[in-house]
Order: sequence, then structure tokens, then C-alpha cells
Amino acid sequence: MTRRIAVVLFNLGGPDSQKAVRPFLFNLFADPAIIRLPTLARLALAALISTTRAKSARANYQLMGGASPLLPETRAQAWALEDALRIEDADVHVTIAMRYWWPFTATTAKEVAALAPDDVVLLPLYPQFSTTTTASSLKAWREAYKGPGRVHTVCCYPTEPAFIASHVARIRQALAAAPAGVPLRLLFSAHGLPQQVVDAGDPYEKQIQATAAAIAAQLPELPDWKVCYQSRVGRLKWLGPYTPEAIEEAAGDGLGILIVPIAFVSDHVETLVELDHDYAKLAADLNAPAYIRVAALGVEPGFIDSLTTAVTTALETAATAPAKGWTCEQCGPICLARGDAA
Repeated sequence: MTRRIAVVLFNLGGPDSQKAVRPFLFNLFADPAIIRLPTLARLALAALISTTRAKSARANYQLMGGASPLLPETRAQAWALEDALRIEDADVHVTIAMRYWWPFTATTAKEVAALAPDDVVLLPLYPQFSTTTTASSLKAWREAYKGPGRVHTVCCYPTEPAFIASHVARIRQALAAAPAGVPLRLLFSAHGLPQQVVDAGDPYEKQIQATAAAIAAQLPELPDWKVCYQSRVGRLKWLGPYTPEAIEEAAGDGLGILIVPIAFVSDHVETLVELDHDYAKLAADLNAPAYIRVAALGVEPGFIDSLTTAVTTALETAATAPAKGWTCEQCGPICLARGDAA
């Protein structure tokens, strides 16, 4: 009998039209994992933020053709992964569940239940675990999924070898196009988090640092590197240094900038607008001798290999587990593998 396996890829989602921008923002900021306030206060604040930010957000998405490319890019990753998975006597179906826009988790959960799978592998497209991304997406799945199957959850894969190798490959591709003779600083830019989230035990910062260090160890030709954080919102203290400050520092040191989207595995507003427009302009205004943006992983073969490894490893375990090579002790006090983030 053929074994039925469903693999669910999780990501945040993005508006697929200009009309979708405001409701997408509301869904994002209404998530208690994002804004940690009582329900009524959180919903009121989400309504305020989504209204006041809608105009500028629409302008950003207009720069990308009017909508986010995240869903088509994630579909391409799903197709590549499904094609790469070779599991004997198994029918593997890879699908997508987005947190804040279509296809919503609840819709995907019903579709997976209709497949009546023997196994379900939950695979976040967030390499580094955070309560604001991985835990939120998996919580939504647990609440929505009523179907059969043994559930295997991938917690995180911040230092998985093929994942690291895929970043190294992208960086070397970009480095080949760098102007000759210009000294470069490698900036690993990750989406930021409020400092209070990390102080509460979220392992995201620790895992971002581990990813960056593992990549840098394979790039001896780029010894000057730094981790920084982008996309700060509001007045709270966020993880630092902030990416604009890191760009200003590099320019002041007379260095070109090679910037890597270290926590984003596909292009969306943070890469195509913040990195490619806002920060490129900042570097130009500061007379930085070079500004080179490394491509997001997308369907880079090494990255698809790392996802394949994550799926096959997860299927070998009966319970939630981090990727091979990453232990609970490294996650800190919040660890999905122990069920602490449930």
C-alpha cells in the first residue's frame, strides 16, 4: 500500500493585490505573537496600524508590481521540494500554509485532511526559530488541523550544512560581480524583533548569530562581517545594530557593502524594497564604494537539499525535533522540540 505523505510549508504570506494590503497588515498585527497585549487592545492597535500604514505599504508593494511575490516564490520552492523528495513506496504532496494571507492555514488544513495522509511533515520556511514566526504558524496549524496522520514537526535548521552551503553559494555568486579592488564588509541582515521578546527567552537572535558564524567560517575571503537587523517598527527597543546604522558605519570606514538577507529564504517587501531601494539609496547617499545585495535563496539547489533533509529526518522521528546538529540546549529556555513554545 502506498504511503501518503503531506509536507506543509509555512510562511507569513503577502498581499496579492493593492486591496489586500490593509487586511494583510491587520492580520499581521492582530496576531498575539506579534503584539502582546490583551485582545481588545491588540485588535484596536492592529486596526490603527493597518490604517495608518496602508498608504505607504501600498506604495512599497507598487514597486514590486502591485503585490507580494512571496506566494509564487513559495510555490516554486514547493514544486522543487516535491520533485526532489524520493521516498520509497510513498506519494508525497507538498502544500503551502500562509499565516496572514491566502492560502490561509485553515484552508490548507482542510485540503490536507481531505488527502487522508499517513504522515504530515510541518516545515516552517523560517530557518531560525522564533515565537513570532515558527511558533505562531504551528499554533495556527494545531488549532485548524482535524485530519489524520502522524505529525512530524521541523523546529529549526539554522546551521544545517546544505542550508549554510546554499548561502555560501549565493554570496560567492554576488562576490564575483563585485568591483575589483574594493574592500567589502559582509552584512548579514535579519528581520528584527523587539528586545523584550528576546529577553523573554526567544532563541531567534542566538540562531541568527549561529547561522552567520557558520557561513562566515566558509568564506575566509570575507573576514570582515557583521550581523544587523532591519524592519524596525514603533518606539520599542529592537535587536541591534540596525541595518541602516551598520551601512553607515561601513561607508564611514570606506568599505563597500555586501548585504545578505540571512533570515529570508525568498524575496518579498523586506528584500525588494528595503534592501534593494531604501538601503541601496542610503549607501549611495553615504558614498559607499559599493553596495551589492546577495540574492535570496529561492530554489537554490543547496537550499532545496536542506529542505529535503529536514523532511526525511523528520519522518524518522516520532516527535517534534530540531534539525540534525541543532540541540535543545542551544535554543535556550524556549524550545519547540521540548514543547515549551506550544
